[in-house]
Amino acid sequence: MTQPANLIFFQSDNHNRAVAGCYGHTYVKTPNIDRIAESGVRFANAYSTSALCCPARAAIATGRYPHQTGFWDNAIAYDGSVPSWHHRLREQGHTVVAVGKLHYRSEKDDNGFTGEIEPMHLHEGRGAVKNLLRGYGTEPPKDDGSFWKLYMTRSGAGETHYQEYDRRITAQSIGWLKRHGRGNSKPWVLYVSYISPHPPFTVPKRLYDLYPEKDMPLPKGFRPKERPEHPAMQYLRRMDGILDMTDEAALRRIAAGYFGLITHMDEQVGEVLRAAESLGLLGNTRIAYTSDHGELFGWQGIFGKKNLYEGGVGVPLLLSGPGVSRGKVSRQIVSHVDLFPTLVEGAGAALAPEDASLKGVSLWPAVTGADQPRTGFAEYHAQASKAAAYVLREDNMKLIYHVGMPPQLFDLARDPDELEDIAVTQPGAVRALELKLRAICDPDATDARAKADQRRWVEHWGGRDAVAGSSQILFTPPPGVSKEDAWAIPQTN
Repeated sequence: MTQPANLIFFQSDNHNRAVAGCYGHTYVKTPNIDRIAESGVRFANAYSTSALCCPARAAIATGRYPHQTGFWDNAIAYDGSVPSWHHRLREQGHTVVAVGKLHYRSEKDDNGFTGEIEPMHLHEGRGAVKNLLRGYGTEPPKDDGSFWKLYMTRSGAGETHYQEYDRRITAQSIGWLKRHGRGNSKPWVLYVSYISPHPPFTVPKRLYDLYPEKDMPLPKGFRPKERPEHPAMQYLRRMDGILDMTDEAALRRIAAGYFGLITHMDEQVGEVLRAAESLGLLGNTRIAYTSDHGELFGWQGIFGKKNLYEGGVGVPLLLSGPGVSRGKVSRQIVSHVDLFPTLVEGAGAALAPEDASLKGVSLWPAVTGADQPRTGFAEYHAQASKAAAYVLREDNMKLIYHVGMPPQLFDLARDPDELEDIAVTQPGAVRALELKLRAICDPDATDARAKADQRRWVEHWGGRDAVAGSSQILFTPPPGVSKEDAWAIPQTN
């Protein structure tokens, strides 16, 4: 029986699993996240369900994959209609408070929390509606260079509203702990969700200076001849306006900015942890950390996520505190869908009968030392993709199945950077993994259903012409900041 305890659940945005000290990264400085790993369990093979904010966050909430819920993209977001672990805990008398970025449809929905503090949701309740034109095969490319410039010209020393928002999240979280951390009849959950290290990779100079540009590593496979070319990735680069990466100095600057933002986020985690310790809460409070998805920052010649490489869907996942083994590394393949049963059990609550259909499993056996064989699964049905893509991982073999395009196969033990596609030479392995994928969902039927839903939402927002004439969402403004101010080029410092 798991010992019930409070939980501070930290979540970041865009944190590639490999880019943390506790995951073996050579340069990035993450002392506070590393301490969570040292005092608890680090999951070495944790996956997001989808490499985009809204579908990934909906899966974290519901414990269900996008094909189960229909929350496909950044315009069809979680709306409270599917029960979440927040609902389950609140129903049983637990306090569950969220601070910061949620990226659900709206705080007007019942998202299951007892309170949302400074929440960030879909911009204007609509989100990236222009990308819904994917459902017709007419999603427009970012041929104005805006996405390319977001990385190439805005990475460096400076300040954006995102870091200001992170600091407000920290202050609000500490304030909540001071007011409500004690005296509760049941364990509580404080869900602290930061926006960093989401681009733009503009970071205060003191943090940027921790990462001298000349020392920064170049991304693996950024040159065309160094990576497996695939039509889905070529399409992604074209839709996002990603050019050939020839400017090594710019790529080193991008890495420095990304690493600096990770350290900024780590500092915020540290402030909340120190406050919890000073308040005497850690004896009965667990700490969890994860991110919604990853970021390639030039790996495979890609900026951003929106793909199923390890850099896109591999996420950090850490848990420490009462009843958790110290300094353990679990190599079990785990998923964000496992969080629903794990967090409900950790608070001492019970699952509802309808939760029997959840695909995730409680991670408490792995936390206490009993890893079990698992199959990894993820999917993508959103912007910059012509058709659906799916991951099926078993042991070290990873299939990326593309509807209407050739499959990809990687041996992660021999090729962790996914630079050698062995699908052509291993047809038997491809077939075996595809059969297991089809036992989870029908790839073609699911692709068709996602596109039909996207077309339906286009009609909801006024039809193809109206949606095509709407503005593109480069990145979502934080609460209290206009789109124009958020997207303005910041002054360096």
